[in-house]
Amino acid sequence: MPSRKQNIAISIGDLNGVGIEIALIAHEEVSKLCNPLYCINTSMLRQATTLLNLKFPKNMQLHQVDGEFNIEIGKTTKESGLYSYNSFMSAIELCEDSKADAVVTMPIHKEAWMMAGLDYKGHTDLLRKHFNQDAIMMLGCEEMFVALFTEHIPLKEVAASIQYVKLKQFFIDLHNSIGDAKVAVLGLNPHAGDNGVLGNEELRISKAIKSANKKIGFEQFAGPIVPDVAFTPHFRKNYNYFVAMYHDQGLAPLKALYFDESINISLNLPIIRTSVDHGTAFDIAYKGEAKTLSYINAVKSAISFITPNQH
Repeated sequence: MPSRKQNIAISIGDLNGVGIEIALIAHEEVSKLCNPLYCINTSMLRQATTLLNLKFPKNMQLHQVDGEFNIEIGKTTKESGLYSYNSFMSAIELCEDSKADAVVTMPIHKEAWMMAGLDYKGHTDLLRKHFNQDAIMMLGCEEMFVALFTEHIPLKEVAASIQYVKLKQFFIDLHNSIGDAKVAVLGLNPHAGDNGVLGNEELRISKAIKSANKKIGFEQFAGPIVPDVAFTPHFRKNYNYFVAMYHDQGLAPLKALYFDESINISLNLPIIRTSVDHGTAFDIAYKGEAKTLSYINAVKSAISFITPNQH
């Protein structure tokens, strides 16, 4: 653990959802871990605390974000989408200006971003375009992490996206981000293609694995693994890190096993960004039912990535 408390910029997420409630409930605990800098203005925080029947906190450091709107609990609105975007950009700027050491994000609503005219599919997509780097989305917890080769694209486009050169670079970038941990790489097709009987994408995956391992200098990446056995206890005894070819292939088992404690980490970027691994949860927003474990784990993970060799 670093000797001084790190400054962590908190992107507050969609204020119509559970993010602000989680931040307020967990504030005292998070303040023991770091110096949280909340990207929200005084007026919007006061409105949220009133709706939550909570006292306005006197000891929260606020980084004022322009804009005011009426919070509409559990609704998708362009106003909440735009404010969550502005909060995120403010958090990024704090890191770029060396005023914060990392960003932790509360959940945004992708449809609200679209309604606000924002041409991004989420936090990771924005980071990728903002920094012009191939950010890697990795989700999980201490027991299991899953890195996604493709993310928010239609399933019908996944097979064509599995290209040797891009996959090899993905493996090398992942190695540079996580170090020497062993990684199990899932195949795309049932039975990992059965040697071409059920598909030939595994040939490209295998070639990329061999080439990346050769460049790295040791057998870090193993596979392609048959997808329906990859997350069994047998495999998870030997591997803590997995690469999934598409979103649900990796996240369905992860969330079935570790939904409450998992986090989202953006790798291969000039800044550190972690996030809760859940959505805006409009159905329970402002009802006092939101859980804080994923958020607290995201803060802890951000701190560990700030200091080399702690992750």
